[in-house]
Amino acid sequence: MTTTLATTTPTPTATRPHPATATTRPRTPRPRTAPGGPAGTRPRGPAGTHPRTTTPSSTTAPSRTTAPSRTTVPPRALPPHTVFAERLLAVFSGERPVHWMLGHTVGEAYEQLVRIAPETPLRSLGPRPVLRRCSVQVHEGRAVVEAFATIATGPRVRAMAFRLERGADHRWRCAAVELDGLGATARRA
Repeated sequence: MTTTLATTTPTPTATRPHPATATTRPRTPRPRTAPGGPAGTRPRGPAGTHPRTTTPSSTTAPSRTTAPSRTTVPPRALPPHTVFAERLLAVFSGERPVHWMLGHTVGEAYEQLVRIAPETPLRSLGPRPVLRRCSVQVHEGRAVVEAFATIATGPRVRAMAFRLERGADHRWRCAAVELDGLGATARRA
């Protein structure tokens, strides 16, 4: 007579993640902006949060293990001067090459970038440079914009100024760039 012993394996118990570690939205890379949101925007709720609305699920009833689905308010498009400030910051910090701005510049702006960027003036071994503030002055029927931005790298704050022109195709292009006064005049060696 053969005896077989049945062994029971313990079944794993369903564990719920801790509320502090559970995420309800996918992780996306954070933009390089100072605390408080992108430059030129105001907080949209308590502590700068986006207002959220919950939508009931029509197909299934919410259970204890699944969180209710949430829809967020779509993000606002950043103004063109803030977009260009972020682009110029990426070039001056060495994260992007100068030719990345080739289709986004007109006139002397590309030559100014070629002169200023090789030294990567905003590169640092410590904290990454962030755009703190970007303000604008609009000229000539909203076809020309002069903007200035402050860039923080740790405790140091630098200034950047640039001019945007709207072309016949309604696209904004950078026409002039200055960083801490560099690039204001044609400096040829």
